[in-house]
Amino acid sequence: MADRRTFNVVILGLGFLFIFTAFTTCGNVEQTVVKSLENDTFSGSGYHSLGIIYGVFSFSNLLAPTVVAVIGPKLTMFLSGLLYSGYIAVFIIPSTWAFYLTSVLIGIGAAMLWTAQGHFLVENSDASTINRNTGMFWALLQCSMFFGNLFIYFDWNGRTEISDNSRKNIFLSLLVASVLGTLSFLVLRNSHHEEEMLSEEEGQSLLTTRMMYKHRANTAMQDAKSEFKTILQLLKAKTIVLLSPCMAYSGLELSFYSGVYGTCIGATSQFGGAAKGLIGISGIVVGVGEIVGGGLFGLLCKNNRFRRTSVVFLGMVVHFVAFYLIFLNIPDDAPVVFNTNTQEKPYLTPSVSIALLCSFLLGLGDSCFNTQLYSILGRVYAEQSTPAFAIFKFIQSIFAAVAFFYSGYLVLMWQLLLMIILGFTGTLCFFVVERMQNFSVDLQEY
Repeated sequence: MADRRTFNVVILGLGFLFIFTAFTTCGNVEQTVVKSLENDTFSGSGYHSLGIIYGVFSFSNLLAPTVVAVIGPKLTMFLSGLLYSGYIAVFIIPSTWAFYLTSVLIGIGAAMLWTAQGHFLVENSDASTINRNTGMFWALLQCSMFFGNLFIYFDWNGRTEISDNSRKNIFLSLLVASVLGTLSFLVLRNSHHEEEMLSEEEGQSLLTTRMMYKHRANTAMQDAKSEFKTILQLLKAKTIVLLSPCMAYSGLELSFYSGVYGTCIGATSQFGGAAKGLIGISGIVVGVGEIVGGGLFGLLCKNNRFRRTSVVFLGMVVHFVAFYLIFLNIPDDAPVVFNTNTQEKPYLTPSVSIALLCSFLLGLGDSCFNTQLYSILGRVYAEQSTPAFAIFKFIQSIFAAVAFFYSGYLVLMWQLLLMIILGFTGTLCFFVVERMQNFSVDLQEY
Protein backbone atom coordinates (compact mmCIF):
# COMPACT_ATOMS: atom_id res chain seq x y z
CA MET A 1 0.00 0.00 0.00
CA ALA A 2 2.74 2.46 0.99
CA ASP A 3 4.74 1.60 -2.12
CA ARG A 4 1.72 2.23 -4.35
CA ARG A 5 1.08 5.61 -2.75
CA THR A 6 4.75 6.63 -3.05
CA PHE A 7 4.74 5.49 -6.69
CA ASN A 8 1.67 7.66 -7.35
CA VAL A 9 3.23 10.73 -5.73
CA VAL A 10 6.47 10.34 -7.72
CA ILE A 11 4.60 9.87 -11.01
CA LEU A 12 2.37 12.85 -10.14
CA GLY A 13 5.48 14.98 -9.54
CA LEU A 14 7.12 13.82 -12.77
CA GLY A 15 3.96 14.58 -14.73
CA PHE A 16 3.87 18.14 -13.38
CA LEU A 17 7.63 18.45 -13.98
CA PHE A 18 7.21 17.72 -17.70
CA ILE A 19 4.06 19.82 -18.17
CA PHE A 20 5.42 22.86 -16.35
CA THR A 21 8.84 22.57 -17.97
CA ALA A 22 6.84 23.34 -21.12
CA PHE A 23 4.43 25.91 -19.72
CA THR A 24 6.82 27.85 -17.44
CA THR A 25 9.36 28.16 -20.26
CA CYS A 26 6.60 29.20 -22.66
CA GLY A 27 5.35 31.92 -20.31
CA ASN A 28 8.88 33.23 -19.80
CA VAL A 29 9.62 33.68 -23.52
CA GLU A 30 6.27 34.03 -25.28
CA GLN A 31 6.16 37.84 -25.51
CA THR A 32 9.67 37.79 -26.99
CA VAL A 33 8.61 35.05 -29.42
CA VAL A 34 5.42 36.89 -30.42
CA LYS A 35 7.36 40.10 -31.13
CA SER A 36 9.81 38.23 -33.38
CA LEU A 37 7.20 36.42 -35.51
CA GLU A 38 7.71 36.80 -39.24
CA ASN A 39 3.95 36.70 -39.79
CA ASP A 40 1.93 39.75 -40.84
CA THR A 41 -1.40 38.02 -40.12
CA PHE A 42 -0.65 37.30 -36.44
CA SER A 43 -1.70 40.10 -34.08
CA GLY A 44 -1.63 38.41 -30.67
CA SER A 45 0.11 39.63 -27.52
CA GLY A 46 1.90 37.34 -25.08
CA TYR A 47 0.96 39.66 -22.20
CA HIS A 48 -2.73 39.56 -23.13
CA SER A 49 -2.63 35.77 -23.47
CA LEU A 50 -1.16 35.35 -19.98
CA GLY A 51 -3.69 37.85 -18.64
CA ILE A 52 -6.54 35.80 -20.11
CA ILE A 53 -5.09 32.60 -18.63
CA TYR A 54 -4.90 34.00 -15.10
CA GLY A 55 -8.29 35.74 -15.37
CA VAL A 56 -10.09 32.58 -16.52
CA PHE A 57 -8.15 30.51 -13.98
CA SER A 58 -9.36 32.69 -11.09
CA PHE A 59 -13.05 32.16 -11.90
CA SER A 60 -12.70 28.52 -13.00
CA ASN A 61 -11.46 27.63 -9.51
CA LEU A 62 -15.06 27.99 -8.32
CA LEU A 63 -16.22 25.12 -10.57
CA ALA A 64 -13.15 22.90 -10.49
CA PRO A 65 -13.96 20.95 -7.27
CA THR A 66 -17.31 19.86 -8.73
CA VAL A 67 -15.70 18.55 -11.94
CA VAL A 68 -13.00 16.67 -10.00
CA ALA A 69 -15.60 15.11 -7.70
CA VAL A 70 -17.67 13.84 -10.64
CA ILE A 71 -15.05 12.48 -13.08
CA GLY A 72 -12.17 11.85 -10.66
CA PRO A 73 -8.71 13.42 -10.30
CA LYS A 74 -6.81 11.17 -12.75
CA LEU A 75 -9.10 11.80 -15.73
CA THR A 76 -9.29 15.50 -14.83
CA MET A 77 -5.49 15.81 -14.84
CA PHE A 78 -5.20 13.94 -18.14
CA LEU A 79 -7.76 16.16 -19.90
CA SER A 80 -6.16 19.29 -18.40
CA GLY A 81 -2.76 18.14 -19.66
CA LEU A 82 -4.18 17.92 -23.17
CA LEU A 83 -5.28 21.57 -22.91
CA TYR A 84 -1.76 22.59 -21.83
CA SER A 85 -0.31 20.68 -24.78
CA GLY A 86 -2.74 22.41 -27.16
CA TYR A 87 -1.57 25.82 -25.96
CA ILE A 88 2.09 24.92 -26.53
CA ALA A 89 1.27 23.56 -30.00
CA VAL A 90 -0.18 26.91 -31.13
CA PHE A 91 3.32 28.44 -31.14
CA ILE A 92 4.50 25.96 -33.77
CA ILE A 93 2.04 27.30 -36.36
CA PRO A 94 0.81 30.61 -34.85
CA SER A 95 -2.76 31.73 -35.37
CA THR A 96 -4.35 34.64 -33.52
CA TRP A 97 -7.77 33.04 -32.93
CA ALA A 98 -6.23 29.71 -31.81
CA PHE A 99 -3.77 31.59 -29.56
CA TYR A 100 -6.55 33.33 -27.62
CA LEU A 101 -8.93 30.33 -27.67
CA THR A 102 -6.30 28.06 -26.12
CA SER A 103 -5.52 30.82 -23.59
CA VAL A 104 -9.12 30.54 -22.35
CA LEU A 105 -9.01 26.73 -22.40
CA ILE A 106 -5.72 26.50 -20.51
CA GLY A 107 -7.10 28.87 -17.86
CA ILE A 108 -9.93 26.37 -17.31
CA GLY A 109 -7.48 23.46 -17.50
CA ALA A 110 -5.15 25.02 -14.93
CA ALA A 111 -7.94 25.30 -12.36
CA MET A 112 -8.95 21.67 -12.96
CA LEU A 113 -5.33 20.45 -12.89
CA TRP A 114 -4.37 22.07 -9.59
CA THR A 115 -7.61 21.12 -7.86
CA ALA A 116 -7.21 17.51 -8.99
CA GLN A 117 -3.54 17.51 -7.93
CA GLY A 118 -4.43 18.56 -4.40
CA HIS A 119 -7.19 15.96 -4.21
CA PHE A 120 -4.97 13.16 -5.53
CA LEU A 121 -2.03 14.08 -3.28
CA VAL A 122 -4.20 14.00 -0.16
CA GLU A 123 -5.83 10.75 -1.32
CA ASN A 124 -2.38 9.12 -1.49
CA SER A 125 -1.13 10.45 1.85
CA ASP A 126 -1.89 10.07 5.52
CA ALA A 127 -0.96 12.10 8.60
CA SER A 128 2.53 10.58 8.73
CA THR A 129 3.37 11.01 5.02
CA ILE A 130 1.64 14.23 3.93
CA ASN A 131 4.67 16.47 4.66
CA ARG A 132 7.06 14.06 2.94
CA ASN A 133 4.79 13.67 -0.11
CA THR A 134 4.19 17.40 -0.40
CA GLY A 135 7.96 17.99 -0.23
CA MET A 136 8.64 15.36 -2.92
CA PHE A 137 6.03 16.84 -5.22
CA TRP A 138 7.22 20.43 -4.64
CA ALA A 139 10.86 19.48 -5.29
CA LEU A 140 10.00 17.81 -8.60
CA LEU A 141 7.79 20.73 -9.64
CA GLN A 142 10.50 23.33 -8.95
CA CYS A 143 12.88 21.48 -11.29
CA SER A 144 10.59 22.63 -14.13
CA MET A 145 12.24 26.06 -13.85
CA PHE A 146 15.57 24.62 -14.99
CA PHE A 147 15.34 22.33 -18.01
CA GLY A 148 13.28 24.39 -20.45
CA ASN A 149 15.05 27.64 -19.59
CA LEU A 150 18.44 25.94 -19.98
CA PHE A 151 17.37 24.82 -23.46
CA ILE A 152 16.41 28.43 -24.27
CA TYR A 153 19.84 29.66 -23.18
CA PHE A 154 21.78 27.19 -25.35
CA ASP A 155 19.55 27.72 -28.38
CA TRP A 156 19.19 31.52 -28.20
CA ASN A 157 22.60 32.57 -26.88
CA GLY A 158 24.26 34.78 -29.49
CA ARG A 159 21.05 35.36 -31.47
CA THR A 160 19.66 38.85 -32.00
CA GLU A 161 16.48 37.59 -33.69
CA ILE A 162 14.42 34.41 -33.19
CA SER A 163 14.02 32.60 -36.51
CA ASP A 164 10.94 30.55 -37.43
CA ASN A 165 13.00 27.34 -37.43
CA SER A 166 14.36 28.06 -33.95
CA ARG A 167 10.87 28.80 -32.65
CA LYS A 168 9.44 25.60 -34.16
CA ASN A 169 12.26 23.44 -32.78
CA ILE A 170 11.86 24.86 -29.28
CA PHE A 171 8.09 24.51 -29.12
CA LEU A 172 8.14 21.04 -30.67
CA SER A 173 10.48 20.01 -27.85
CA LEU A 174 8.25 21.68 -25.26
CA LEU A 175 5.18 19.99 -26.80
CA VAL A 176 6.85 16.58 -26.46
CA ALA A 177 7.58 17.33 -22.79
CA SER A 178 3.98 18.40 -22.17
CA VAL A 179 2.55 15.31 -23.89
CA LEU A 180 4.87 13.03 -21.89
CA GLY A 181 3.69 14.65 -18.68
CA THR A 182 0.05 14.26 -19.73
CA LEU A 183 0.48 10.57 -20.64
CA SER A 184 2.18 9.89 -17.30
CA PHE A 185 -1.16 10.51 -15.56
CA LEU A 186 -2.48 7.37 -17.24
CA VAL A 187 0.12 5.34 -15.32
CA LEU A 188 -1.25 6.45 -11.93
CA ARG A 189 -2.73 3.58 -9.94
CA ASN A 190 -6.03 3.55 -8.11
CA SER A 191 -5.85 4.33 -4.42
CA HIS A 192 -7.22 1.87 -1.85
CA HIS A 193 -10.34 4.05 -1.47
CA GLU A 194 -10.99 3.99 -5.23
CA GLU A 195 -10.54 0.22 -5.40
CA GLU A 196 -13.12 -0.25 -2.64
CA MET A 197 -15.58 1.84 -4.63
CA LEU A 198 -14.89 -0.16 -7.79
CA SER A 199 -15.34 -3.50 -6.02
CA GLU A 200 -18.73 -2.35 -4.73
CA GLU A 201 -19.77 -1.46 -8.26
CA GLU A 202 -18.86 -4.85 -9.74
CA GLY A 203 -21.93 -6.73 -10.98
CA GLN A 204 -24.14 -3.67 -10.78
CA SER A 205 -26.30 -2.77 -13.76
CA LEU A 206 -25.60 0.17 -16.09
CA LEU A 207 -28.66 1.94 -14.72
CA THR A 208 -27.32 1.67 -11.17
CA THR A 209 -23.93 3.00 -12.27
CA ARG A 210 -25.62 5.97 -13.93
CA MET A 211 -27.56 6.63 -10.75
CA MET A 212 -24.31 6.47 -8.80
CA TYR A 213 -22.70 9.16 -11.00
CA LYS A 214 -25.84 11.27 -10.76
CA HIS A 215 -25.75 11.00 -6.96
CA ARG A 216 -22.04 11.87 -7.00
CA ALA A 217 -22.74 14.95 -9.15
CA ASN A 218 -25.58 16.09 -6.88
CA THR A 219 -23.39 15.68 -3.80
CA ALA A 220 -20.58 17.62 -5.49
CA MET A 221 -22.97 20.44 -6.37
CA GLN A 222 -24.23 20.66 -2.79
CA ASP A 223 -20.65 20.75 -1.49
CA ALA A 224 -19.77 23.44 -4.05
CA LYS A 225 -22.75 25.60 -2.98
CA SER A 226 -21.80 25.21 0.69
CA GLU A 227 -18.17 26.14 -0.03
CA PHE A 228 -19.22 29.12 -2.13
CA LYS A 229 -21.34 30.43 0.77
CA THR A 230 -18.33 30.02 3.07
CA ILE A 231 -16.15 31.95 0.60
CA LEU A 232 -18.68 34.82 0.54
CA GLN A 233 -18.69 34.89 4.35
CA LEU A 234 -14.88 34.88 4.56
CA LEU A 235 -14.62 37.73 2.03
CA LYS A 236 -16.30 39.94 4.65
CA ALA A 237 -13.94 38.81 7.42
CA LYS A 238 -11.55 41.48 8.73
CA THR A 239 -8.52 39.19 8.41
CA ILE A 240 -9.16 38.44 4.73
CA VAL A 241 -9.84 42.11 3.97
CA LEU A 242 -6.54 43.12 5.61
CA LEU A 243 -4.59 40.36 3.85
CA SER A 244 -6.06 41.26 0.45
CA PRO A 245 -3.41 43.91 -0.42
CA CYS A 246 -0.65 41.38 0.29
CA MET A 247 -2.43 38.75 -1.85
CA ALA A 248 -2.91 41.33 -4.61
CA TYR A 249 0.79 42.26 -4.47
CA SER A 250 1.74 38.59 -4.86
CA GLY A 251 -0.26 38.62 -8.11
CA LEU A 252 1.49 41.72 -9.48
CA GLU A 253 4.98 40.44 -8.73
CA LEU A 254 4.04 36.96 -10.04
CA SER A 255 3.25 38.47 -13.44
CA PHE A 256 6.42 40.56 -13.35
CA TYR A 257 8.94 37.79 -12.63
CA SER A 258 7.17 35.09 -14.69
CA GLY A 259 6.51 36.99 -17.90
CA VAL A 260 7.61 40.64 -17.91
CA TYR A 261 11.15 40.68 -16.54
CA GLY A 262 12.45 38.01 -18.93
CA THR A 263 10.99 39.99 -21.82
CA CYS A 264 12.73 43.14 -20.53
CA ILE A 265 16.11 41.39 -20.43
CA GLY A 266 15.64 39.97 -23.92
CA ALA A 267 14.73 43.41 -25.28
CA THR A 268 17.74 45.23 -23.76
CA SER A 269 19.84 46.13 -26.80
CA GLN A 270 22.94 46.83 -24.66
CA PHE A 271 23.23 43.10 -23.89
CA GLY A 272 23.82 42.46 -27.59
CA GLY A 273 23.85 38.88 -28.80
CA ALA A 274 23.61 37.54 -25.23
CA ALA A 275 20.20 39.18 -24.55
CA LYS A 276 17.92 36.40 -25.83
CA GLY A 277 19.92 33.64 -24.14
CA LEU A 278 19.81 35.55 -20.85
CA ILE A 279 16.01 35.09 -20.76
CA GLY A 280 16.61 31.39 -20.09
CA ILE A 281 19.32 31.99 -17.49
CA SER A 282 17.08 34.55 -15.75
CA GLY A 283 14.29 31.98 -15.49
CA ILE A 284 16.69 29.47 -13.93
CA VAL A 285 18.01 32.00 -11.40
CA VAL A 286 14.43 32.97 -10.42
CA GLY A 287 13.85 29.26 -9.77
CA VAL A 288 16.97 29.09 -7.58
CA GLY A 289 15.68 32.05 -5.54
CA GLU A 290 12.29 30.34 -5.15
CA ILE A 291 13.89 27.10 -3.94
CA VAL A 292 16.28 28.84 -1.51
CA GLY A 293 13.46 30.96 -0.07
CA GLY A 294 10.96 28.11 0.09
CA GLY A 295 13.46 25.83 1.81
CA LEU A 296 14.59 28.39 4.38
CA PHE A 297 11.33 30.15 5.19
CA GLY A 298 8.68 27.60 4.28
CA LEU A 299 10.19 24.73 6.25
CA LEU A 300 12.28 26.32 9.02
CA CYS A 301 9.98 29.17 10.01
CA LYS A 302 6.49 27.87 9.29
CA ASN A 303 5.20 27.73 12.87
CA ASN A 304 6.65 30.90 14.37
CA ARG A 305 4.50 34.03 14.30
CA PHE A 306 7.41 36.39 14.99
CA ARG A 307 9.41 34.92 12.17
CA ARG A 308 6.43 35.23 9.84
CA THR A 309 6.51 39.02 10.08
CA SER A 310 10.32 38.99 9.80
CA VAL A 311 10.18 36.92 6.61
CA VAL A 312 7.53 39.16 5.01
CA PHE A 313 9.57 42.26 5.90
CA LEU A 314 12.65 40.61 4.38
CA GLY A 315 10.63 39.81 1.26
CA MET A 316 9.59 43.45 0.93
CA VAL A 317 13.16 44.72 1.37
CA VAL A 318 14.55 42.14 -1.08
CA HIS A 319 11.95 43.08 -3.70
CA PHE A 320 12.44 46.81 -3.25
CA VAL A 321 16.21 46.42 -3.69
CA ALA A 322 15.54 44.37 -6.85
CA PHE A 323 13.10 46.99 -8.20
CA TYR A 324 15.62 49.80 -7.62
CA LEU A 325 18.41 47.88 -9.38
CA ILE A 326 16.07 46.98 -12.27
CA PHE A 327 15.08 50.66 -12.56
CA LEU A 328 18.77 51.61 -12.88
CA ASN A 329 19.86 48.66 -15.02
CA ILE A 330 17.04 48.06 -17.54
CA PRO A 331 15.78 50.55 -20.17
CA ASP A 332 12.42 52.12 -19.32
CA ASP A 333 10.81 51.07 -22.62
CA ALA A 334 11.85 47.39 -22.31
CA PRO A 335 8.35 46.00 -21.49
CA VAL A 336 6.52 47.95 -24.20
CA VAL A 337 8.96 48.17 -27.12
CA PHE A 338 7.29 47.05 -30.36
CA ASN A 339 10.38 45.79 -32.12
CA THR A 340 12.67 43.32 -30.40
CA ASN A 341 15.20 45.84 -29.01
CA THR A 342 14.99 48.89 -26.74
CA GLN A 343 15.68 52.44 -27.86
CA GLU A 344 16.17 54.19 -24.50
CA LYS A 345 19.25 54.05 -22.28
CA PRO A 346 19.02 53.21 -18.57
CA TYR A 347 20.76 55.17 -15.80
CA LEU A 348 23.57 52.61 -15.54
CA THR A 349 25.34 50.69 -18.27
CA PRO A 350 23.29 47.44 -18.28
CA SER A 351 25.09 44.69 -16.39
CA VAL A 352 24.37 40.98 -16.82
CA SER A 353 25.45 40.34 -13.22
CA ILE A 354 23.01 42.90 -11.82
CA ALA A 355 20.22 41.61 -14.08
CA LEU A 356 20.69 38.03 -12.84
CA LEU A 357 21.05 39.18 -9.21
CA CYS A 358 17.66 40.83 -9.60
CA SER A 359 16.23 37.56 -10.98
CA PHE A 360 17.42 35.77 -7.83
CA LEU A 361 16.01 38.50 -5.57
CA LEU A 362 12.63 38.36 -7.36
CA GLY A 363 12.40 34.60 -6.77
CA LEU A 364 13.58 34.89 -3.16
CA GLY A 365 11.12 37.67 -2.33
CA ASP A 366 8.24 35.84 -4.00
CA SER A 367 8.87 32.76 -1.87
CA CYS A 368 8.94 34.98 1.27
CA PHE A 369 5.47 36.36 0.61
CA ASN A 370 3.86 33.13 -0.61
CA THR A 371 5.14 30.84 2.14
CA GLN A 372 4.02 33.24 4.85
CA LEU A 373 0.60 33.89 3.28
CA TYR A 374 0.00 30.13 3.20
CA SER A 375 1.26 29.87 6.78
CA ILE A 376 -0.96 32.59 8.25
CA LEU A 377 -4.06 31.43 6.33
CA GLY A 378 -3.46 27.86 7.46
CA ARG A 379 -3.19 29.02 11.07
CA VAL A 380 -6.10 31.47 11.18
CA TYR A 381 -8.46 29.34 9.08
CA ALA A 382 -7.39 25.84 10.08
CA GLU A 383 -11.01 24.63 9.91
CA GLN A 384 -11.81 26.52 6.68
CA SER A 385 -8.51 26.18 4.84
CA THR A 386 -9.96 25.23 1.44
CA PRO A 387 -12.16 28.33 0.96
CA ALA A 388 -9.44 30.55 2.49
CA PHE A 389 -6.84 29.31 0.01
CA ALA A 390 -9.39 29.61 -2.81
CA ILE A 391 -9.81 33.31 -1.95
CA PHE A 392 -6.02 33.74 -1.95
CA LYS A 393 -5.63 32.14 -5.40
CA PHE A 394 -8.63 34.13 -6.70
CA ILE A 395 -7.25 37.53 -5.63
CA GLN A 396 -3.70 36.63 -6.70
CA SER A 397 -4.83 35.45 -10.15
CA ILE A 398 -7.09 38.46 -10.77
CA PHE A 399 -4.28 40.90 -10.06
CA ALA A 400 -1.81 38.84 -12.11
CA ALA A 401 -4.26 39.04 -15.02
CA VAL A 402 -4.64 42.82 -14.59
CA ALA A 403 -0.85 43.22 -14.44
CA PHE A 404 -0.32 41.26 -17.65
CA PHE A 405 -2.87 43.44 -19.46
CA TYR A 406 -1.20 46.73 -18.45
CA SER A 407 2.36 45.40 -18.91
CA GLY A 408 2.28 46.04 -22.64
CA TYR A 409 1.31 49.69 -22.16
CA LEU A 410 3.08 51.00 -19.03
CA VAL A 411 6.80 51.71 -19.13
CA LEU A 412 9.01 49.96 -16.58
CA MET A 413 9.14 52.85 -14.09
CA TRP A 414 5.36 52.94 -13.56
CA GLN A 415 5.13 49.15 -13.26
CA LEU A 416 7.80 49.15 -10.56
CA LEU A 417 6.14 52.07 -8.74
CA LEU A 418 2.78 50.26 -8.65
CA MET A 419 4.43 47.18 -7.13
CA ILE A 420 6.29 49.27 -4.54
CA ILE A 421 3.08 51.02 -3.40
CA LEU A 422 1.04 47.81 -3.18
CA GLY A 423 3.96 45.85 -1.68
CA PHE A 424 4.43 48.38 1.10
CA THR A 425 0.68 48.53 1.81
CA GLY A 426 0.41 44.73 1.78
CA THR A 427 3.31 44.34 4.22
CA LEU A 428 1.80 46.85 6.67
CA CYS A 429 -1.55 45.04 6.51
CA PHE A 430 0.18 41.70 7.09
CA PHE A 431 1.79 43.15 10.24
CA VAL A 432 -1.63 44.32 11.47
CA VAL A 433 -3.08 40.81 11.01
CA GLU A 434 -0.16 39.28 12.90
CA ARG A 435 -0.66 41.76 15.74
CA MET A 436 -4.37 40.91 15.84
CA GLN A 437 -3.54 37.19 16.06
CA ASN A 438 -0.97 37.72 18.81
CA PHE A 439 -3.45 39.83 20.76
CA SER A 440 -6.13 37.13 20.36
CA VAL A 441 -3.74 34.41 21.60
CA ASP A 442 -2.74 36.55 24.58
CA LEU A 443 -6.40 37.04 25.52
CA GLN A 444 -7.05 33.31 25.34
CA GLU A 445 -4.05 32.57 27.56
CA TYR A 446 -5.16 35.22 30.00
